Amino acid sequence: MARVVFIGVGDVELTRRVVSALVLGAGLRGELEIVLHDDDPGKLVTTERLVRAIDAEAGSEAKIRSVFDRRQALRGADFVVSHLDIGGFEATLRDFEIPHRYGLRQTIGDTIGIGGIFRGLRTIPVLVELARQMADECPDAWLLSCSDPMAMTGWAVHEATGYERFAGLCHAVCDTHAYLADLVGRDEDEVSFLSAGLNHQSFVLRFEAGGRSLYPELDAVLEADPQLRRHVRAELYRTFGYFPTQSSEHAAEYVPWIMRHPDETARLGVPVEEYLRRVGKSLHLYEETRRALSAGHPLLIRWQHQEPAAAMILAMLTGEEKEIYVNVANRGLIGNLPEGCCVEVPAVVGAAGARPRAVGDLPVQLAALNRTFLNVVELTVRAALDGDRSHVYHAAMLDPNTAATLALPAIKALCDELIEAHGDLLPPAVRA
Repeated sequence: MARVVFIGVGDVELTRRVVSALVLGAGLRGELEIVLHDDDPGKLVTTERLVRAIDAEAGSEAKIRSVFDRRQALRGADFVVSHLDIGGFEATLRDFEIPHRYGLRQTIGDTIGIGGIFRGLRTIPVLVELARQMADECPDAWLLSCSDPMAMTGWAVHEATGYERFAGLCHAVCDTHAYLADLVGRDEDEVSFLSAGLNHQSFVLRFEAGGRSLYPELDAVLEADPQLRRHVRAELYRTFGYFPTQSSEHAAEYVPWIMRHPDETARLGVPVEEYLRRVGKSLHLYEETRRALSAGHPLLIRWQHQEPAAAMILAMLTGEEKEIYVNVANRGLIGNLPEGCCVEVPAVVGAAGARPRAVGDLPVQLAALNRTFLNVVELTVRAALDGDRSHVYHAAMLDPNTAATLALPAIKALCDELIEAHGDLLPPAVRA
């Protein structure tokens, strides 16, 4: 029996998608144990009800239990699916409201930017501790992290713990592949893709069918549709020559040319403070799920693009090999990005585990964009692991959007105010 442990179950939709795929997996009836853990007892009760309802609807006869003690939950795990949101809505609100008073505009703020830096500072210590606990309680288990900021947390886990069975998993690459195939009127199975880079800043390096590039067909589609051209992704594609895998909202924050200019955010349709609306929607969805459970409505998702965490677990359990994009330590995988940073590349996943694929050097302009991103990532990792408050300032000063908007004294004052506001959620040495 395979034991799958969920650490952090507040995102009921993510849990619903992953569990639905698992309980529908071929040949797994009666072969799954699902263990749920969260620090919030109310969320734990709701999610256990959700998982039991999905299991009953699928008839999969999984063994399901909730465990409030995390070490006990981890004991004997084969897979650990982690989704951490340290500080929850209140911390996210601070990440937006305080910078807003300084005139710093954000849209998502979960991966880079001032919001990404402070989310990283909150999340890194918790995920590192989780990996250390897994080394004690379930050393052969896979840690499948669905937590942002992935480039920061993945680098920190590998460096601080050496835990090798780690993969950060995000649906952005597979969603982009499906989107591009649809734009040029192809079935996704017809198209050969290769993407690589950093989580939330990878690029589609190969987009082909029958050995021929489909980029000229994409150019024709964009040329014929002015609305499609008015997206950040399209703007970056036209500028750098390769289509980015992340949404326009995310992509706008990773460069210095957009968020500080109201005319540019208007031209490119970038919604300022979009993430607060998404968090509000997630809170509403949680309440909707509770009502659906009380009313006995069906909640099993039968038709879906598999969530990467579920796809990875199923490939390992069934032995049916599958290509899945993973975020792992750069051990010769991308030649012109720093060794040891956390990169996003395809991997062949099956019964033997995950074999990340080396993709060689990125086009030089893409590697340069990634290295700009990695400056912020590395400094945040150093701040968290070394307990060096000065690196919090350095990360913010080198962040493209923050640096383009604020002078150095304002950046330092903003960081000091956020450190004070987040308090005990941050590493103690950073607060000193």
